[in-house]
Amino acid sequence: MKFSKGSRREFLKYAAATAVASKAGILCASDPPTATLKLAAGAPGPAVPQDFIGLSYEVMQLEDPAFLSPKNAGLVQQFRNLSPHGVLRLGGNTSEFSWWKATPDAQPPQRTGNVNDAGEPPPTTMYAVTPEAIRELKGFLDSTGWTCIYGLNLGYGTVDTDVAEAEFVYGTLGSRLQYFQIGNEVDMFGRHLRNKAAWNAGSYLQNWLEIARAVQKACPAASFGMPDVASDTTWLTQISEKWEAVSDKPRVTTLSHHYYFGGPPANPQVSIENLLKPSAKVNQQAEIARAASARTHTHYRMTEGNTCYQGGKPGVSDVFAAALWGAEYSFRLMQLGYSGVNLHGGSGHAVAVSVGGVLRGEQLMPDANAPHPRPFYTPIANEATLAGSGTDGKLGEKYVLEPVGAGLKFAGAFAGATMVPVELQTTLNVSAYAVKRKDGRTIVAILNKEASQSLQLTAPRFQTLQTLTGPSLDARSATVSAVVRETASRRFADGQTFVLPPHFATLIVLE
Repeated sequence: MKFSKGSRREFLKYAAATAVASKAGILCASDPPTATLKLAAGAPGPAVPQDFIGLSYEVMQLEDPAFLSPKNAGLVQQFRNLSPHGVLRLGGNTSEFSWWKATPDAQPPQRTGNVNDAGEPPPTTMYAVTPEAIRELKGFLDSTGWTCIYGLNLGYGTVDTDVAEAEFVYGTLGSRLQYFQIGNEVDMFGRHLRNKAAWNAGSYLQNWLEIARAVQKACPAASFGMPDVASDTTWLTQISEKWEAVSDKPRVTTLSHHYYFGGPPANPQVSIENLLKPSAKVNQQAEIARAASARTHTHYRMTEGNTCYQGGKPGVSDVFAAALWGAEYSFRLMQLGYSGVNLHGGSGHAVAVSVGGVLRGEQLMPDANAPHPRPFYTPIANEATLAGSGTDGKLGEKYVLEPVGAGLKFAGAFAGATMVPVELQTTLNVSAYAVKRKDGRTIVAILNKEASQSLQLTAPRFQTLQTLTGPSLDARSATVSAVVRETASRRFADGQTFVLPPHFATLIVLE
């Protein structure tokens, strides 16, 4: 394998200008496998919304009004760094155990129901959401430039309580409110919140309609999403089939579901190797969601998901492999026509409460108080938790982007563009995705998910815009680096051949 002096220098300087890549050795002593990257014939794919990138937090985060607040400057900055036009979804298991405390002297409602046995918090785990929290949320959204999907309580909520909360949220958030979500993982309500024998997609829809119609009447311009299932996407099919016969329809804009690669943390199948393999389930969910969306004339969105449910797994959810997974999964959803992705995270305390009180991944650690992100899969972590404080420890003012968040940020470069076909055929675990921007330029993302194998790649003339790097797949760090600005003076010759290092992703603009 031969390189011209200039082309090698350009690639080393601009395509992999990181310590990781240089230490790994861009040019290998023996020739690696070869492949050719080229744009393919065919019609353009889906348009990627400008606000495709999103995060999912538990509604319980609102228990502390100072958390999602413009005063929480560190978190505001990380949201802005992640995406200038993101979507924060507030939901999760804890959305079914909140109560609207409209006045300081209001008392929590009396609740009855089955004590669950599925790992979610029991009905006695209740917390208040106050007007102050919603006002602070509005300031937070204004400061970040994000909008919000707001989760109302279906588990123990009533028409009166949900309408009262919705009216205040609707009136306060204004244009920052994207839509209301009523109920979280409703396909699992039969385990702990409803009579299992009587609970199905049809009974859910009737329950949902009762509250949604009342909220729509009180908030005429409001929109809604549903059903936000945990895994049974056939509910989307069933609901879409029933939707045509529904009279007095609330304004539904989005069908939604969740996706976690695997779990629980103790499952040995939740590994780096398996995480980075293609997932047939992603395609299956997309096929169902696309058909249901077409029938109901709505968008479809993945509103909660991550690498491993129940808070993530150490050594899988908090390492560079998760960055490559987060980028790949986001690109795949773009290609499949989703309107957005919301990776779950937030504070360790809120997530722990949502899954029964503990982060089960901590049971796999020799010392659960050793520094680690809480939860393990959070895209944005607080430095206080990384320093080793407990899940209920007081959060500090500094926040950092974790590996899976770096992958999400890397994928955000495609926002606002249109997917186009691209070909890269290889037996290695390497993939490519491409978009055409509004300025007519084509951007290509190339991801090498191999642990140690490089790929000799021939591509059209290009400039490198960004790289996503980490010391190894199991390293506890990930870096998104801008490499060069787009200028006409820095170009490669047509048919340039270079070596794509292992565990490495790059974003290039074709000339």
